[in-house]
Amino acid sequence: MAEEKQKVIIIGGGAAGLTAAYYLQKEVKEKNLPLEIQLIEASHRLGGKMQTVVRDGFTIERGPDSFLARKTSIIRLAKEVGMDDQLVPNSTGKSYVLVNEKLHSMPGGSIMGIPTEVGPFMTTGLFSIPGKLRAAADLILPRSESGKDQALGHFFRRRLGDEVVENLIEPLLSGIYAGDIDQMSLMATFPQFYEVEQKHRSLILGMKKSTPVQPIQQGDKGKSKKGGFLTFKTGLQSFAEAIEAKLDANSVLKGHRVENIARVNNKYEVYLNNGECLTADSIIAATPHKVTQAMFSDYRFFEPLKYVPSTSVATVALAFPEAAINEDIDGTGFVVSRNSDYTITACTWTHKKWEHSTPKGKVLLRCYVGRAGDETVVDLSDDQIVKIVLDDLNKIMQINMSPDFAVISRWNNSMPQYTVGHKQRLTSILEAMKQELPGVFLAGASYGGVGVPDCIDQGEAAVKNVLEYLKNKGS
Repeated sequence: MAEEKQKVIIIGGGAAGLTAAYYLQKEVKEKNLPLEIQLIEASHRLGGKMQTVVRDGFTIERGPDSFLARKTSIIRLAKEVGMDDQLVPNSTGKSYVLVNEKLHSMPGGSIMGIPTEVGPFMTTGLFSIPGKLRAAADLILPRSESGKDQALGHFFRRRLGDEVVENLIEPLLSGIYAGDIDQMSLMATFPQFYEVEQKHRSLILGMKKSTPVQPIQQGDKGKSKKGGFLTFKTGLQSFAEAIEAKLDANSVLKGHRVENIARVNNKYEVYLNNGECLTADSIIAATPHKVTQAMFSDYRFFEPLKYVPSTSVATVALAFPEAAINEDIDGTGFVVSRNSDYTITACTWTHKKWEHSTPKGKVLLRCYVGRAGDETVVDLSDDQIVKIVLDDLNKIMQINMSPDFAVISRWNNSMPQYTVGHKQRLTSILEAMKQELPGVFLAGASYGGVGVPDCIDQGEAAVKNVLEYLKNKGS
């Protein structure tokens, strides 16, 4: 008699859910496991924030545009689905910070805004002399209290002073999370800085000691040096589509929302918005935190997820002929100091950073609007957003034409904020899940890292947890 199959339901088809479905299916096929997999996605497409517009020879990312080359889980998955030959590195070039209406080159030897070389910091116009002297206090200040979470802003202000934080660290770090660094958790976002401080006491000396010396690259003349980021030539959406193409077609259910989940006799009943009820032995919830809380509303320990804030942001991609740019600046883009009177928070000169993205003779500028405390711009009309962005850009670049076209992508409440205490809250929820919802696992940007590779890591970890749980349950 055939062994009765156990069922695993994965809820959410973003990077984490797609990864979990792919690797779980791979395990089932390679080891001939008696498992049935179902991936449920509320929208009509998979891939989450991996969305690409291909138009008139341009490749335009609506969400993330790349990932760190050192995060290998995504490269491994790309190989698995036959996409590794589409990976391309970014071209490097000068990057800038916009402070007091002026673009300042990013100081050499700064890592996420932390100085590791004295020379460039002493000569930059980014900070006043008192600001530079205050930053030097890091060399003599004692360590933070051991083991205690704190706001990123508080940590960096204490070590380097307000000016370095406002003009350099904040624009760089908040660009990753679109968050308020005075609310964001040090331990959940950049624990490595805490560890450097604990080990070396001084952040400046510690970063200098713990950063490997970069070998000088003898590149071909006229060719750009390659940077530490990678993307897919055909766009991140094509990567999501390549993973989906490897999944069994009958294992994916799109356009269905999970309304509620209840544990009944050691299994789970999963209620869909069309009234259907599915039964599962194990569940991976690869959903945003508020969706997770709503699905498990019968379980009080998920309540803290209700109060985790999310920021709304928008990306604004503008395509122009080369002749439109009067002031062509050498570099790949800039971030904006929060003290500046600008709505945009950053701008990438995409045609320079990603040469494959733009046809010859054209220019592609990708700007970002919206951040914690300044999100209303995201709700404006396309025309209003384009006007605001062009007004900002014109203060720096003198653009003398309207764009050929604009692609505006709104991400409402899509950037989860890891506020102080995030790790402790998550640990409490996971402990309660072990007791009350064994076999249910979380994965995704709301929990253990917001980048695509972080979500892939979480998807892989969830697969291991599911297999171990089902093995123990069956024994």
